[in-house]
Amino acid sequence: MRHWTEELDDDADQPLVRPYTITGGRTTAGRDDLTLITLITALPVVGADPAADRQALQPEHRTVLRLCAHGPVAVAEIAAELDLPVSVTKILIGDLIDAGRVRARPPLAFAQNGNLPDMTILEAVRNGLRGL
Repeated sequence: MRHWTEELDDDADQPLVRPYTITGGRTTAGRDDLTLITLITALPVVGADPAADRQALQPEHRTVLRLCAHGPVAVAEIAAELDLPVSVTKILIGDLIDAGRVRARPPLAFAQNGNLPDMTILEAVRNGLRGL
């Protein structure tokens, strides 16, 4: 008699941890302000023990912080880098927002702070696309 697991494909590319395990069983984000284009920025840690902080965070949380350390990153880009569904990524980002580790801003708010891209670059991209 064969065991039911013998027919499963043992693919090393598949994650061993299911998304519901990463999120502690949560299936929806507790926030409705996170969209695919919401920009996430890491905040500096004040007065925390770095070793204790690393132990308190899951590897996925640490990856989000690493991705956002050098500037704003869209939720969609974070999900792609984590190779996780956007819904799971939103839950992880919500955890970090609640812990005061990241800040979420809509892209328009970021642009209104004077952080607009150079117009010559945008025009060059536009002209290049028109040339295709």
